[in-house]
Amino acid sequence: MPRRTARPTPPASCPCGLPAAYDTCCGRYHSGGPAAPTAEALMRSRYSAFVKGDAGYLMRTWHPRTRPGRLDLDPGMRWTGLEILDTVDGSAFHATGVVEFRASYRGGALRERSRFERVDGAWVYVDGEFPE
Repeated sequence: MPRRTARPTPPASCPCGLPAAYDTCCGRYHSGGPAAPTAEALMRSRYSAFVKGDAGYLMRTWHPRTRPGRLDLDPGMRWTGLEILDTVDGSAFHATGVVEFRASYRGGALRERSRFERVDGAWVYVDGEFPE
């Protein structure tokens, strides 16, 4: 009987929707690597943190002025996709930025227009509005 060799499993793609593997995309931010270079990259990494249940990362990347005292994630929430709808500023040349997105979950979707600012050179989430 011929012997089968196991094929390596390709790395899972990042939950944020980009084609890179999680470890080289949002995972590097979650594990304490470099800070997200743009407001959109931070927004994507925060979405991935919700998918992965990484409340610590979410708290670390929340503006100190608006950060809640604690964050309780719903372990039953199943996020299924992210779509970027609009971005305003938020590059390496800006101090503020806005990212509008739609995050889908099993049973529905959430649309938010999030505001971001730089604090000590790093992008942080400030707050969001829920457009109709």
